[in-house]
Amino acid sequence: MALNMLIRQDPFSMTLDANALLAGSLFLIMGMHFVPRFLFESSILAVPLFLLIRNDYQNFLRLGPGGTPATLAGYARLAWFRLFVLRDPFSPPVHSSSSSSSSCSPASPSTTISRPASGILPCQNLPYRPGPRPTVAGIAPQRQLNQHGSAAAFTALRATLSHLATTQPHKFGTATSCLEKHGFALFARHPVSEHVCGNGEVCHIHNSDRSMHMNLHPDDIAEVLLKGWAERHPLAFATAHKWWLPRSPLPETFVLVYSPRDESDLRVVCKIVEAAIWYTMEERVDIESLMFQSQS
Repeated sequence: MALNMLIRQDPFSMTLDANALLAGSLFLIMGMHFVPRFLFESSILAVPLFLLIRNDYQNFLRLGPGGTPATLAGYARLAWFRLFVLRDPFSPPVHSSSSSSSSCSPASPSTTISRPASGILPCQNLPYRPGPRPTVAGIAPQRQLNQHGSAAAFTALRATLSHLATTQPHKFGTATSCLEKHGFALFARHPVSEHVCGNGEVCHIHNSDRSMHMNLHPDDIAEVLLKGWAERHPLAFATAHKWWLPRSPLPETFVLVYSPRDESDLRVVCKIVEAAIWYTMEERVDIESLMFQSQS
């Protein structure tokens, strides 16, 4: 007999052979006759609950290093946040109508809105991502479980971002991610967006699955979600104004961009990184051209 339940990425599985079935039957018979009812029922409920939590904790560890310490305390904190996570990671955040205009038609100068006023991707006609979305699991860390990107694309993208920081050191820098505490990250020296977190962190790349985290304008989030290139982070929920609800450590604009599988994917991801730079410092950068420069 086997019991299976999907807990994040790995199934919970418990197989009972003949000896285990006999022992379990004896335990049930003896318990019903000699153990107080409340204690007996509590024991029956506690065993599968313990196994479920243990399996979930092991899945948390298997996701690898991230922004949350790989400890029981870190796992307990995530378990609490899990009660409030974003229920639909494929719907864009709601933003005011004053910022809904595309960057192709800038807002009136008299309009008081946060910077930048609009995104840049809706005007660029992004292609749809071929194939199904990858399976994504976890909160912190949040990782892509399949369809991992190629090593060549990962190396090219990292080299390009390093080249950007080297050629424009007064605007950009590279270092270990402030948010993940691991992995390569690009930083803006002078961010303008009030939603940027991590000391001006534009984006970071995960070494394990080669996916990326970044902040995007809501216009651009809607575009990458529609075209299948990304999904929102589970903690990118609106912070409620109630004392008993937790404050999210991440802004609503935080997204996971799937790892590029080939050169075609890489070109699109470059455009998405350009959008992250735009949202962080309101400046246009041609990442794809820089990629060819860094490779030459």
